[in-house]
Formats: sequence, C-alpha cells, structure tokens
Amino acid sequence: MKANNVYKHESRQSAIKQSLGSVEWQDLRQLTRCQIVYNTILPYPFLLLSWWFASQSWYVLACGASYLFFAVAFRQAHDGYHHSLGTGKRVTTALLLLLSVLLLTSLHSIRATHMEHHRDPLGDSDMEGSLAKLSWWQAMLGGVTYRLDIYRQGLRLSSQHNQRIIWLEFGLIALVIMVTLTLMGLTLFNVSAITLSAQVLMYHLLIMMLANASVGIIAVWGVHHDCDETIARTERNPVVNLLTFNLLYHVEHHLFPAVPSNHLPELAKRLDRAAPHLTKQHVLPDKAVVISFIDNRWKNIKKVSRNRKDENECPIHKYFA
Repeated sequence: MKANNVYKHESRQSAIKQSLGSVEWQDLRQLTRCQIVYNTILPYPFLLLSWWFASQSWYVLACGASYLFFAVAFRQAHDGYHHSLGTGKRVTTALLLLLSVLLLTSLHSIRATHMEHHRDPLGDSDMEGSLAKLSWWQAMLGGVTYRLDIYRQGLRLSSQHNQRIIWLEFGLIALVIMVTLTLMGLTLFNVSAITLSAQVLMYHLLIMMLANASVGIIAVWGVHHDCDETIARTERNPVVNLLTFNLLYHVEHHLFPAVPSNHLPELAKRLDRAAPHLTKQHVLPDKAVVISFIDNRWKNIKKVSRNRKDENECPIHKYFA
C-alpha cells in the first residue's frame, strides 16, 4: 500500500512538471528598488495606525488595522523565508527578528518547519500542513497546541546558529510580555503616559495572541484542505486578494516558491492559460457552489418539516381528506 502511494505521488509530480514546462516564470523573480522598499516598510504604517486607534480606545478600528498589519507582516515573513523580499541575507534575518517581536511568535522556528512543508507537502514530516488533514473545527480548536508543535519541530530542524536566533526571539517576546505586565501594574500610580502605554501594549499583546491562534485555520487549512500532496488552493476574487495581499495565491506559490508575492497575480494568469487544471480549486467557493449548498439545505429542511407534519397527523385523517 505504501509503495502504491509513493508511485501515485511520483506520478502526480511528473504530470505537474510536464504541465508547467511551458510556464515562463524566471522573469518574475526580479524586483525593482521601489518594490523592495515597498516590501520592507509596508507592515509598519498599519502597526502604528492600530496602536493609535488603541490609544484612543477605538478598538473596532484598531482590530481592522491590526488585521492589515498581521496579514502584511505574515506576507513579509513568508517572502523572507524564501529569500524573495529583494533584501540581503542579513537584512532579511533582521526583519524576521523584528517581526518575531512584533508578532509575538518565533519566525525562525516557523521558517524551518515551512521549508519542510515545501520539501514534503502534506506528508508525514509536514508539521505545518498537518492541520489540513483535520476538519475545519478541529483545525480551529487546535490553533494554540499547533503553534507549540511548530516551535518544537522548528528547533529540531534548525542549525545551532538558527537555534540561537530562535531562543533570542523567545527571550525578546518574553521581555515584551513582562514589560507589558509591569506597566499594567504601574497604572495604579495613575501616570497618564504609563497608563496609555500599558493600554496600547496590552491591546497589542491580546490581538496578536488571537491572530497567532487563528492563523492555522486560515493560512494552512484554508489553502490546503481536501487537496492532494502536491496541489494547494488559490483564489481569483480580486477584492479578497487585495485584502489578503496576494497570500491566497497558494498553488502558485507552491509550484514556484521563488516568485515574490508582488508577482503572484501575473503568475496566476500564466498558470490559468498553461495549466488551468492546477488552479481550479479555490479557497472561497464560487457563487454557483454557494447557491447549490443553500438550495440543498433548504430542500432538506422542507423534507424534514414535511416528515414531522406527517408523523403528527391523525392516522385516519388521510382516509377522509
């Protein structure tokens, strides 16, 4: 059975490689200076905006800005994993370290498991993709323990140098948490600057914890569920892709991981022309699927209602109706 599965997996990969032979992509690896600067600074205006909204106690707006920061930071980190930000190795390492502190998660440990995810997508050693094999509610509930498993595997897969960076990230995150809790305690002295800082930091701490706990259901299960071992999902809704900063062009990313997020929309167009069968599974269901689902549910509800009515009806009534 295992040999048969290996054969099927290799056959799929061979068929995919043949389909991709006509896709031009090397030109999409290049970034202009403006694009490199854009990739580097994009998350931080949203971060500052979320902090300002939180300082004003406008928490609904703050959550919106925090989502945008988290999505763009996640994109920046993801491109950093694949060295496709356009920055040098040291700058990329520094950016991942900074984002680890701001996102309150160790990105160098996630990087190690993400590389394993690309080496063996949805395979036995793919800890990152493990959520895709669960139901949606199991993936959602497993968010916290999933992240801890990622950390453990990331440390195991990393070199000694990267392990030191990972422990540095954990230490800096712990420092941020301790500073936040200390400031919360100092609010008893009713110093406005301390109270405001504590308010903003506590908001950021809580919203990032929530985001990290939910990232698995969106960024893993959402793009990999019900897919085979080599193909992920993608998205063609322009509004959704705008709000997710091209993160849902996931099958494109798996097939050509060296292409920066900036150029994934163009890569998607080329794939649609050359290999449309590889991009047919979307993250969000299309209109026809939604309408069909609602119609089937409505028919089931009417059928159940009709059966209950028949059960409650007098057994001899039908003979005199």
